[in-house]
Amino acid sequence: MRGGEKVLEALCDIFPTADIYTHVFDPRAISDKLKAHRIQTTFIGSMPYAKKLYKRYLPLMPMALEQIDLAAYDLVISSESGPAKGIIPTSPAMHVCYCHSPMRYIWNMYNRYYESSGLMTRLMMPPMAHYLRTWDVATANRVDEFVANSTTVAHRIRSYYRREASVINPPVDTGAFRPVHASELGDYYLMVGELVSYKRPDLAVEAFNRLKAKLVVIGGGEMLDHLKKIAGPTVTILGSQPFDSLKHHYARCKALIFPGEEDFGIVPVEAMASGRPVIAYGRGGATETVVANKTGMFFQNQTVEELIDAVQRMEKLDFNPTDAVSRAADFRREVFINRFRTFIERATGTELAASA
Repeated sequence: MRGGEKVLEALCDIFPTADIYTHVFDPRAISDKLKAHRIQTTFIGSMPYAKKLYKRYLPLMPMALEQIDLAAYDLVISSESGPAKGIIPTSPAMHVCYCHSPMRYIWNMYNRYYESSGLMTRLMMPPMAHYLRTWDVATANRVDEFVANSTTVAHRIRSYYRREASVINPPVDTGAFRPVHASELGDYYLMVGELVSYKRPDLAVEAFNRLKAKLVVIGGGEMLDHLKKIAGPTVTILGSQPFDSLKHHYARCKALIFPGEEDFGIVPVEAMASGRPVIAYGRGGATETVVANKTGMFFQNQTVEELIDAVQRMEKLDFNPTDAVSRAADFRREVFINRFRTFIERATGTELAASA
C-alpha cells in the first residue's frame, strides 16, 4: 500500500462500483477497500513466482495489457508508472491516464538503472528498452486525456509523448499526522523511504557521518545492508518500521532529509503535515511542495558538501511549524478527489454520483 495504491483507493471512492484490472494481485498486501472491488489479473498473475518477481515479466506486460477485454466500459482510467496505459479501450470509451511518471527505467533514469544492474540485466536492457520505448510512445495515442501527478511529470509526458497533461497532485493522508509541542522535539534528522540507489540514502548517511550529527533512517530495500555497513556512530538505520513509529519520528525530528529526485514525493508532505521542515534536492516533485526558506531548504547538486551546507542553513532558519502544516493541507485527500472528479465530469460531460 504505497502511493500508487493510495491513488487507486481514492479513485475507488469516486467510482465505488468500478472493476480493477492489474497484472498481479496479492490480497494480503492491499486494503479492504480495494478488495471490496472486483479484481481481475492478466496472465502475468499466473506466471511462476509472479507476486515476488513480477518485475521480471516486464517484457510480457505489453502483450498482457492488450489482451484485456474492456468492451463493457465507457470510461477506463489507467494509473501507471509503468506500461498500464497500453490497454486497448473499445471506441467510443474514454481513456484517462493518471501518470505517476513515464517508465523511469527506460526514460529519465535509464542510465542509472543500467549502471546499477548486474551483467545479465545489462546485456538485455538495451534491446528491451528500445522495444519498450517504441511501444510506449505508440500507446500514448491510445490515451484521450493525460493527468500528471506533478508539473515535473507533465514535462516528461510532453518531452517523451508530445502530449499535454493536466496536473492533479496525488492524495496524501495529511490528517494521519500531527505536530508535537516543541518540548518533545528530538535532536536527530530523519530520512524516510525505500532504500534504493536513485533515492540517494547513501548521500544522507555520508553527510551525517561527516557532520557527526544524528540521523535516523527508516525504510527497507536493496541498499539496507550496505547502509548499515557505512553508517557511523551517529547514524541509526532502523529499517522498515510500523506506521506508529514512522509518525513518532516524523513529528520529533529536527528536519526531514530528502536527497533523491522524485516524481512527486509524498514523504515531504507527510513531514510537513507533522509540523517539520524538509531539506530536499532541488529537482523534481519536492520543488512543487516544499516552500524554500519557509517550510524547508533546497540544495542544488547531489554532493555531500551541498547537503551539509543545506543542513547548516536549515539550523539558522526561523521555522514556523504552522506554515508547514498549512502547506501540507494543500495536498490532502479531499483535494485530490474533488479535483479529479471535476476533471472527469468536464472530460466526459457527465455529472458523477456523490462519493461514498
